[in-house]
Amino acid sequence: MESVPRSLLALSALCALGAGAGALLLPLLPLLPRAPLLAALLLPLLCWGWRALSRPLELLRSPDDVGYIPEPGRSRAHTANMVRRRRKKGDLPPVYPNGWYQVLDTHLLPPGAVHNTSLCGEQLAVYRTLEGKVYAVDAYCPHLGANLAVGGRVVGDCIECPFHGWQFRGEDGKCARIPYAEKVPEFAKVKTWPSCETNGMVFVWYHCDGIEPTWSVPEQEEITSKEWIYRGRTEHYINAHIEEIPENAADIAHLAFLHEPGLLSGVDLRYTKSGIWDFFKHTWKVRWEPEPPPNKHCSQMFVQHASLVFGKHFSLLDVDVVARQVGPGIVLLQFCHSFLGRGMIVHCVTPVEPLLQRVSHSIYYQRNIPAIVPKFILKAECIQFERDVMIWNNKKYISKPLLVKEDAAIQKHRRWYSQFYSENSPKLNFQEDGLDW
Repeated sequence: MESVPRSLLALSALCALGAGAGALLLPLLPLLPRAPLLAALLLPLLCWGWRALSRPLELLRSPDDVGYIPEPGRSRAHTANMVRRRRKKGDLPPVYPNGWYQVLDTHLLPPGAVHNTSLCGEQLAVYRTLEGKVYAVDAYCPHLGANLAVGGRVVGDCIECPFHGWQFRGEDGKCARIPYAEKVPEFAKVKTWPSCETNGMVFVWYHCDGIEPTWSVPEQEEITSKEWIYRGRTEHYINAHIEEIPENAADIAHLAFLHEPGLLSGVDLRYTKSGIWDFFKHTWKVRWEPEPPPNKHCSQMFVQHASLVFGKHFSLLDVDVVARQVGPGIVLLQFCHSFLGRGMIVHCVTPVEPLLQRVSHSIYYQRNIPAIVPKFILKAECIQFERDVMIWNNKKYISKPLLVKEDAAIQKHRRWYSQFYSENSPKLNFQEDGLDW
């Protein structure tokens, strides 16, 4: 069998991995003429392995994937629907707090693209002009109700309805053109939603009274400058009230109980304390506090994480985290490790329906740190988070909980969070004969 040319193999490796990654294989090249068949098999495998380790980790869960105990003879979806119907909801706060909410990642909205999204019970069309400007408008055309985001296209700074070609400006929502009409009525317009782009994400502002934004989403300089790069994200759908999710920051006691078992214990709460993996445990020191004006819409959670292996402190996994909550739906979790460097998880909670929240975790990490490190951190965060999901998907909201003095931060958090509700914030009223909201 004819030898595979060394230069050809080197070129294919460099093309697949990039110059930096391909350089790692250069010491192997002198061995290739001696074992051409082995080299021909080994290099593609190495290329695939390197690319798999380098690409972002993306774990996107469906609403029925996590948080439910399957019932015999029923599918996951059937079990989830049964739990949703029979669960007691409790005396709920308003369901849509006022604030900024993430609708999608920037890279998913290239110039000329239109995205259909659900936010606070509404359908929105989010689009980007060819010049790069992002707009968000009500999805339904006021003419005959077609969805602008389903088949609509971007024309200049307008979005064009796929049904009759009406064009609406993204800046003010006014209809700029009706292709078959001599005159455009003054009152022809769609509602516009304030939007912004920061930290690699598109956010939309919601306020039940139509008030313009009263604060902005803080920009993380390391993400903007590409010093920290995107390494992956997770996405979950949670069947609970939105306030249940950030309240975890103040529920210090649950960390020491729910999140003490090691990662190998998994996410099914029936088995996390089974004892099989009891040799590995997490410990937490946590403090939560609101920020003073002018940042009263922010709060901070300070976390010191450590690990015990057979009862001994394993310092390599010690991590300090500062989690800054910004408004009702954004948390910036900044990691600092003595050996593994620095990075951030941007945690976003977006209300889709009254009791359905879309939660994403996007991780950005130092460029010079191997991708396996932030991917491991993201996977670990996902495991711990999914334990909470099983609680949230099955619990009842208690408006007047029975607390002990060690739970004082929970009430403090509820008082802080109440600032995001207004007198006209929509509420759910559950009655025996049906649902009114």
